[in-house]
Amino acid sequence: MITIREDVFPNLPERLKGLEEMANNMWWSWHPAARNLYKALNRIAWKESGHNPVRMLREFPRSLCETAMRNPEYLALYDRVLDQFHREKDSEDHCFSENFSGLCGEAVAFFSAEYALHHSLPFYAGGLGFLAGDYLKECSDLKVPLVAIGFMYPEGYVHQRIREDGWQESMDEVLDRDAASISRVLKNSGEQLVVRIPFMDPPIYVAVWKVAVGRIPLYLMDTDIEINDPWNRKISCRLYIGGLEERLRQEIVLGIGGAEVLNTLGIHQTVVHLNEGHPAFALLELIRQRMERGMTQEEAFRSVRSTSIFTTHTPVPAGHDVFPFHLMEKYFSRYWPALGMDHDSFMRLGMHPEQPAEGFNMTVLALRLTDFHNAVSRRHGEVTRRMWQSLWPELPVEQAPIDHITNGIHVPTWIEPKMELLFNRYLGKDWLAEHDQEEVWKKIADIPDSELWQTHYWLKVKLINTIREQIRRRWVRDRIHSSLVLAGGTLLDPYVLTLGFARRFATYKRADLIFHSLERLKKTLGNRWRPVQIIFAGKAHPDDDAGKQVLQRIFNAARDPELYGRIAFVEDYGEQTAQYMVHGVDVWLNNPLPPMEASGTSGMKAALNGVPHLSIPDGWWLEGWNGHNGWTFGKEEMEGSRDQADAEDFYRILEETIVPLFYMTDAAGTPKDWVRVMKESIRSNAPRFSTRRMVKEYRDKFYRKALKNV
Repeated sequence: MITIREDVFPNLPERLKGLEEMANNMWWSWHPAARNLYKALNRIAWKESGHNPVRMLREFPRSLCETAMRNPEYLALYDRVLDQFHREKDSEDHCFSENFSGLCGEAVAFFSAEYALHHSLPFYAGGLGFLAGDYLKECSDLKVPLVAIGFMYPEGYVHQRIREDGWQESMDEVLDRDAASISRVLKNSGEQLVVRIPFMDPPIYVAVWKVAVGRIPLYLMDTDIEINDPWNRKISCRLYIGGLEERLRQEIVLGIGGAEVLNTLGIHQTVVHLNEGHPAFALLELIRQRMERGMTQEEAFRSVRSTSIFTTHTPVPAGHDVFPFHLMEKYFSRYWPALGMDHDSFMRLGMHPEQPAEGFNMTVLALRLTDFHNAVSRRHGEVTRRMWQSLWPELPVEQAPIDHITNGIHVPTWIEPKMELLFNRYLGKDWLAEHDQEEVWKKIADIPDSELWQTHYWLKVKLINTIREQIRRRWVRDRIHSSLVLAGGTLLDPYVLTLGFARRFATYKRADLIFHSLERLKKTLGNRWRPVQIIFAGKAHPDDDAGKQVLQRIFNAARDPELYGRIAFVEDYGEQTAQYMVHGVDVWLNNPLPPMEASGTSGMKAALNGVPHLSIPDGWWLEGWNGHNGWTFGKEEMEGSRDQADAEDFYRILEETIVPLFYMTDAAGTPKDWVRVMKESIRSNAPRFSTRRMVKEYRDKFYRKALKNV
């Protein structure tokens, strides 16, 4: 039997031991009442811990706990929250109970290279991780019997620092494993569970950790252990490490190692769901395990295909991993005989029919070894069927067996608590339990315009104050140049129309599109009576110099006096900054090159909180825009370079529609027509673009069917 160590907080009295239990489960991260239990103990300690209850409790004095124990209101809240936590976590029901009464344990194994659950666990780079983290939380809420597999990256992704010349530098910061909601998986002997990766020589081992995400166990693998050779200890040090061979070794450990961890934990008969192609080697290992248990090769391949789901997230060809054949030979020459295959038949599993010489393609492998495939928006489905139709040459493009399930966001995570309280008053206290039902959101119209506007304005002030405090701390700590302080947002004004742009700085996302006509932008930003300001945030990949150049251009614009201090760049963008931005800006901006936005979720988070979307017609916005809930600019299809045309369209909509609408207020200062757009943004988008709707679609389209084949 395998047990999980719980952290011990010696200063906690027995009456408050539930705080320790909740701190070791990420359930607290999407339940405001749970977070308030820690915050109410001491606001300063909560803030200084980075809103991390494990770190806070490790350093918290017993005297302050005893003060809380003498407060009957605190104890009543504590008892209510702890009761809710146990009811939601410990229920034995699951969402397949009515169809699979004999089902026990975990029904679905979810593999992903990254998970964004909270900034205290920096195991994510961007949208893919946020999507995966939200997915686990919703599976917990909906009682989906799921187990998740990933990596424990002790060095995370990238901590960003901007030099005086505007160039991004990457900073290392090693995770303190004992100050986060993560535990070692232990054997009965008390030693941490360590698993050997099959067929790797010299051997590679992973130590296994666990993050409890409500009801969902997330098992994370760590190669940074003494038993490994020095060059193998670095495999899981950080996300998406450098060269092709390092990336291949990482994906071998993620896929084959992840499957072996499941096997060691005794989790065998499951549906497998791959979140992107990075963990696709898991399918090979599951086939090998079935053959080892007595299946023929044909039976094993058929069994894995019929119980496996593959979700692809990128329409960008460079986003699909392709490994040279010589590297595949180096690492798999001892592996393919265990599958009953020779060199050529194995290599054909990952060979693109139209580009057979390019290498071993992980997306091709995933598509060939799964029966259920999907893209992440309707438009992305169309693009994906065109990209991979050659795998089914007998079918026309529109019949290629790739469905789509549009991404969504976890509403309890991304709704701002003050906005949630407003919704509680007018939508009813049970709205959150039924938030994927469109009928619930019609009551948005009942919220008085002034109340919604004042709530939004409070969140905007909170965002700007947070940005100012962050750059103040950087100035005190690092004695940075004053121009960096100004570029970091100290001149932001809460009364000014504020656009937000926050995402990964890949060139196709065109973060600098709005600078296409600098003179025109200057007039808009510097308008005496109706100014505009723009907050940028995001990181370029450490190896993407072109993305860093775009970032540098924007950062240098932020400290250019000619732009009136109306541009700000927020350093080291992560989950916490994302929360503040999607809650607090007035307009969310998105302008990638179509059709390269597979889905996008940041705009959904903004829309939920009453922040209208201004976007190119791509990804989810093609399904979300109804003509009244935000704005679209540019065309879906256009020949040749489109930057100038898109920029002109952006300036026109901003100048002629958005700016006048924002500044047209009643006598009390409420922009009623603007609030009408805010309300429509919430009403039309919140139920349709939630992970609740999304997980239900995966359950009904794929999981139920695949479970019948287990």
